Amino acid sequence: MTDDIPFDKNLDLAPDTVDEPMPGIRRVMANNPGPFTFKGTMSYIVGRGNVAIVDPGPDDPAHISALLDAVRNETVAAIFVTHTHRDHSPAVPALKAATGATVYAEGPHRAARALHIGELNPLDSSGARSFTPDVALKDGEIVTGTGWTIEAVTTPGHTANHMAYAFKEHNTLVAGDHVMAWATSIVA
Repeated sequence: MTDDIPFDKNLDLAPDTVDEPMPGIRRVMANNPGPFTFKGTMSYIVGRGNVAIVDPGPDDPAHISALLDAVRNETVAAIFVTHTHRDHSPAVPALKAATGATVYAEGPHRAARALHIGELNPLDSSGARSFTPDVALKDGEIVTGTGWTIEAVTTPGHTANHMAYAFKEHNTLVAGDHVMAWATSIVA
């Protein structure tokens, strides 16, 4: 008998290639495998023609190029960030510069609470402290584009500013690192 939790570790997606796991949602995986990212951070493209990108990923030129190639001849109207860890938000400036899209998120990176005297948070360096969205969303706010509606769902825990996004047309939640099929999410 094993005490291992039976996480789904099947994923046949090469880094920086695009696939469509369901109609209306494409994904591109960054080439940043590791203990916190599994085989790589996922970036999602919602819609066709007029699209939104969710979690642009790390500041990796190959990944940014792959995302831009995936939306060539389309208009990127919005960029959504689930949270400000360095594997999810640092590609925002490059994508915003290339597309002019509006950036949406819960807010900038912040600690969940003040540290007590003598207390350290070694995971705090994983936060992208320079990130600030163009629009700070609150729970339940809705952003629409041509053919897509995204509702902000506040999900603090993995980070204080974690937010998931409900893609209303497909009854699908893009959960960032709040829910992962391959491991338990870390709450620092």
